[in-house]
Amino acid sequence: MNPLLSRLRLWFPFSLLAFVSQVVAQDRSGGGATVARPPEKRFAILEFGAVGDATTLNTTAIQQTIDAASAAGGGVVEVPRGTFLSGSIFLKPGVTLHLAEGAVLLGSTNIEDYPKRETRIEGHFEPWRMALVNAQQLDGVRITGSGTLNGHGLPFWEAFWQRRKENPKCTNLEVERPRLVFIDRCTRVRVEGVSLEDSGFWNLHLYRCRDVTIEGLRITIPTSLKTGIRGPSTDGIDIDSSQNVTIRRCYISNHDDNIALKGSKGPLADRDQDSPPVENILIEDVECGDGNGLITCGSEATLIRNVTARNCTMSGKATLLTLKLRPDTPQHYENITLDGITLKGTGRLLNVAPWTQFFDLKGHPPPSRRVNDITLKNIRGEYAAFGTLRGNPDDVITGFTLENIDVKLATDNGRDRLVLGQVDKFSATNVRINGQPYAPAAPAKSK
Repeated sequence: MNPLLSRLRLWFPFSLLAFVSQVVAQDRSGGGATVARPPEKRFAILEFGAVGDATTLNTTAIQQTIDAASAAGGGVVEVPRGTFLSGSIFLKPGVTLHLAEGAVLLGSTNIEDYPKRETRIEGHFEPWRMALVNAQQLDGVRITGSGTLNGHGLPFWEAFWQRRKENPKCTNLEVERPRLVFIDRCTRVRVEGVSLEDSGFWNLHLYRCRDVTIEGLRITIPTSLKTGIRGPSTDGIDIDSSQNVTIRRCYISNHDDNIALKGSKGPLADRDQDSPPVENILIEDVECGDGNGLITCGSEATLIRNVTARNCTMSGKATLLTLKLRPDTPQHYENITLDGITLKGTGRLLNVAPWTQFFDLKGHPPPSRRVNDITLKNIRGEYAAFGTLRGNPDDVITGFTLENIDVKLATDNGRDRLVLGQVDKFSATNVRINGQPYAPAAPAKSK
């Protein structure tokens, strides 16, 4: 025994001495815990009647497994190799959902297998279908493994596009489609390793969550189908009114926003108590194929701040940064940095522009928008175009910095150039396009 601890034994109770012993042991091992935690109990869905034949509906069997694990004090619910058809399931306290290698949790194509409840969707609450996997008001949510969540999305996409033919002005919510994963008002969330495929709607939706790590996910929507049907509104990750979120080592290729930062919308959105700011977001070592934006400050967004994307790769048609500026919504985007980006695709760097889809002031005066302290730096590679940086006539865009950028852009009637509107404190330092120093043209007039 440590001589100091031998002397302390004479003066202090055993309980305090045990604590000191642990501190000394942790110091020797670099601060790590020395007491091994017992392994979590495993709960196999097969033991509750699940059948992995891709046709048997397993919603009840899987939910019974989750309920039993929670009632026993917690544990790991295992989905083994096989394809398990299911409707909505709901995680419970203490339960980790683990998808083993070769496991597929396949979403039902019957919309009635997803219950309709009052839920957060597109910046507000309304009765809407729940996701395939749901976690609500839990601490310590875990979804792990190397298996797959597949949304079976094609029938839902077909139904949407048919409705769009019938009514070209139909909204995204006019045709019911389930999300793949919805994590609602949870803390200490970890989603790692799994693949998300063919979601009927958004892939992974986080609403009012804190302290989240998303790591090693592969999120894909087919970008070329024999049927020619695209997946509408198939966002990769939606960070809605959440804080302290880290996304790392993921691959995202889809037909909408890759990572969307969301809040509320409408002329009174800044008064919405259900939509606190999106802040303290770190995105690193992420690769984007196709999509609308590695970072998109979305079609419903209010206050977004302190966002960093670093060491990321753009390998498809995705835009690097999209800022949608709604003239019917008060918005403030600030302190957004993209640093160390490799380009090897055919997209554009910027899409900062007015966004007027479903514009509605609801009888109120137009609100204001502000964008400040945006930095793109240390960017290399080949891409199609620089893109657009301009707002609505009354928007304030200030403190926009380009630094250490060397890109080869496709020359197509000048569309590789930056379309620059009114921006205060715009700076470009050590920026080269197609081997030539960048010199900004006169600002284009806002429309």
